[in-house]
Amino acid sequence: MDEPLEIRNMTREEVGELVDWAAREGWNPGLHDADVFWATDREAFLAVECEGALAGGGAITSYAREFGFMGFFIVRPEFRGRGLGDRLWHARRERLLGRLQPGATVGLDGVFEMQSYYARGGFVFSHRNMRFRVEVASEVVDPQAAAGRPGVVPLASVPRLVLEAYDRTCFPAPRPTFLRAWLALPDSRALAYRSGGILRGYGVIRRCGDGCKIGPLFADDAAVAEALYAALAPFAAGGALFLDAPENNPAAMDLVRRHGMDEVFGCARMYLGPMPDLAHQRIFGVTTFELG
Repeated sequence: MDEPLEIRNMTREEVGELVDWAAREGWNPGLHDADVFWATDREAFLAVECEGALAGGGAITSYAREFGFMGFFIVRPEFRGRGLGDRLWHARRERLLGRLQPGATVGLDGVFEMQSYYARGGFVFSHRNMRFRVEVASEVVDPQAAAGRPGVVPLASVPRLVLEAYDRTCFPAPRPTFLRAWLALPDSRALAYRSGGILRGYGVIRRCGDGCKIGPLFADDAAVAEALYAALAPFAAGGALFLDAPENNPAAMDLVRRHGMDEVFGCARMYLGPMPDLAHQRIFGVTTFELG
């Protein structure tokens, strides 16, 4: 329907409301995700307002104008089926392209049933990112002790420029603002793996509405990923642990099978523009479905 509506930037309070909607949809965001999302890019959040009410919203995050990500796309159930989502999605795509340098790539993680819709908008399928879940026993060793495994160190001990350079091999653009906020999350733990003084991987686990979620989990190889996973998992003791693993990394699929994780959800990673040149073999867990 071509009914009157307003598409505008969201306020910080509305971003928090969007996170609450995501929780009700079963997306299980982190307890403090809204603070990080807002700190990363305040211009990234667009709302659709209809009949004087906030009807939906979504993110169009720009990373150094080199890479954009469309995520966090929700329309309230009572406003669905009226074409609002379609109008908002196209407005977001065009607004994001205007925020990027010419020829920059845009990515998204879309639910499988919407894959053909995004394809009509110019997006090309890359691979599937699958969410896995496992219960972590409450009698696991103390999380602080687990973090003391050989090679595993607090991520805060890694020089920031070293971390940013490593992260850049696994993400299509620099994201220093996001990393500063993500690594300062309350209710989280961030660990790195160093060998011979060289950073070989890092991971973050944070508390969510349901259990805890690891993201990202980047590692040079399966052994480093295993060491980081084993050191991070005890943080979720007594509850659920989630990992969003890319299907195009066979070692990531081996990791989730080895730990008895069950597949519970999935998204299609798609790109508009050139496919990013990433070290896919290092990506064992994506950071977030909302901001990439």
